[in-house]
Amino acid sequence: MSGMQAGVAGFDRRAIPADARETRWLAGDGAAIRRFDWAPAAGEGLRGSLLFLPGRGDAYEKYLESMAHWRARGWRVTSLDWRGQAGSGRAGFDPLTGHIGDFAHWITDLADFWAGWREEAPGPHIVIGHSMGGHLVLRALAERRIDPQAAVLSAPMLGFITPPVPLSLLHWAARGISAMGDPRRRAWAASEMPKAVPDLRSQLLTHDTARYDDETAWRTQRPELVMGPASWGWIVAALASMRGLAAPGALEVVTAPVLIIGTTADRLVDYRAIARAAARLPHAELITLGAEARHEVLREVDAVREPLLANIDAFLDRHAAGAA
Repeated sequence: MSGMQAGVAGFDRRAIPADARETRWLAGDGAAIRRFDWAPAAGEGLRGSLLFLPGRGDAYEKYLESMAHWRARGWRVTSLDWRGQAGSGRAGFDPLTGHIGDFAHWITDLADFWAGWREEAPGPHIVIGHSMGGHLVLRALAERRIDPQAAVLSAPMLGFITPPVPLSLLHWAARGISAMGDPRRRAWAASEMPKAVPDLRSQLLTHDTARYDDETAWRTQRPELVMGPASWGWIVAALASMRGLAAPGALEVVTAPVLIIGTTADRLVDYRAIARAAARLPHAELITLGAEARHEVLREVDAVREPLLANIDAFLDRHAAGAA
């Protein structure tokens, strides 16, 4: 099936646009991180700069269609890998397992990149994060490491789908299991979550089979994008970071307007944690989807995705129009 579909007219989701740039950004320790930049065409109005940050095991290639939409709206669009995934190497000992010892490494990367990007990219400055990317954006806001005019969190990873036990107990248990071997070892066998076999993976992510197949096409073109399970070290680091955000006062200091999108049908992240976070943020708006949307809300069928993009556009019009 062709990579072209509804949305930006004639846009091919399975090819890097000819006028976009793929380069490498050097982190403070010298790690080479992939970045993607796509400016509006010459002569088109420029309304500001938007940074998009993907989720765990994700790659920016999957979100070219959404970035094309924002570019058409006048945004200078940038995206960045997280170190240790996609085309930016691996932190574990095999090419398929996603590992990190502490989410603070990613927060430092984001803060350092933001500081340079903010100087080079015209304002207003917007950040959009999906899933783990949304978690990291929210943590960077809470720690006052980035200062966007507005932020959008797409199905942010603020809690896992687990039995109703305290985060502290989950964290304690994960640390114990992780300590029983190398923390870089896989936490489960395959796919996006424990017990999810690859054939059922699409049922976790999107109802749109063509958009789902885009990821397979990209992984065939670029095998370095392939990633499977997380490590036990990643599980421990994720739970530690979730506990930090859940702590009293952590989110209440966020001053930026934040639009949060969640779906009650999500089988990867806990919608209840998303709703709790939205209630604590001083300037948050929450869009709640239901059975019509799976985890990758920005890659859903047009009937879901197009109104969602319109809501994001309206939010940015309200909170990031004409800021410097």
